[in-house]
Amino acid sequence: MDALADQDPRPLRGEPLSLDLLNTRWHDEQLFQQPNGLAIWLASNGLTDRVPDSPAALEALLQTRTALLALRADPRDTEALNAVLSHGRIRRTLDRDGQPHDEPDVTDPVWLAAWLAADDYLRLLARGPSRIRECAHERCILTFFDTSQNGRRRWCDMANCGNRAKAARHYAQQKG
Repeated sequence: MDALADQDPRPLRGEPLSLDLLNTRWHDEQLFQQPNGLAIWLASNGLTDRVPDSPAALEALLQTRTALLALRADPRDTEALNAVLSHGRIRRTLDRDGQPHDEPDVTDPVWLAAWLAADDYLRLLARGPSRIRECAHERCILTFFDTSQNGRRRWCDMANCGNRAKAARHYAQQKG
């Protein structure tokens, strides 16, 4: 893994690309406002060699994050995400071994990460929109994709938010 990825300070990493983009803001912090924030995010997602670390790429990602947040608030608010998706498409090819491949074909490299995140969100919606969840802890704003077998995951991270919620519940029971 890239040395920059090791500097990623976010409490939740490793979610699908679109949700990882949403999780660039947590509590009162934002990764993209920190020094090398964009470079760290690109490295954490294996995009360092494919997307320029530039103000234009950052602006494209911020537009996409805003579009995703709008969709989380109102699933009918599709215009902004569709605008991001208009910057690319999937190009299907067949290799010499007869294997099909889907390749993103994006108009400008600064839009590649943003477009991939928008496309990833569509993939998650197709897999199960009810599995895209916000953490149940009242002070957490992180988003995750519930891959649990029974679909009952409630917290972004059981070790942090889950344990805090259980400890608070236990304390309230002892006090009451």
